[in-house]
Amino acid sequence: MQSLLSPTTVAVAIVAIYLLSSIKILREYERGVIFRLGRVLPRPKGPGIILVFWPVDRMVRMSLRIDTLEVPAQDIVTHDNVTVKVNAVVFFRVIDARLAVLEVNNFLYASSQLAQTTLRSVLGEAELDELLSQRDKLNLRLQSILDRQTSAWGVKVVLVEMKQVDLA
Repeated sequence: MQSLLSPTTVAVAIVAIYLLSSIKILREYERGVIFRLGRVLPRPKGPGIILVFWPVDRMVRMSLRIDTLEVPAQDIVTHDNVTVKVNAVVFFRVIDARLAVLEVNNFLYASSQLAQTTLRSVLGEAELDELLSQRDKLNLRLQSILDRQTSAWGVKVVLVEMKQVDLA
């Protein structure tokens, strides 16, 4: 009588388990950037079922949904030498998952730092009256500058809003 655990049965079971563990499911709003032997594939994968063959492939999941980034309160000296505290929120989304993985180490942190320095720079050129009365114009200027800088990272800045302006 032959054993149930023949070498062929064990090999087939191992291959089946390997293939099942290689199946990944990406949601509609996700893309997978695949590195095959350290080199990135030309196009991100997904959505749906994809195969990632470990240890040859490594996948980085990237969400394409709009995300928010809160810019902490920044001390700003306006053009007319008035000190104010301004905080803002930036709405952005990844439009090219491949660039967001390849071009910057951590696009969230880089976007945060860029937003803080741009906020200080742009609002430092404005006078207090302009800061209070022309928020929409300044928000659009901030968005334009941030979007231009982050486009190389595959990130699109959708909206920038100053939340609060406090006089010191």
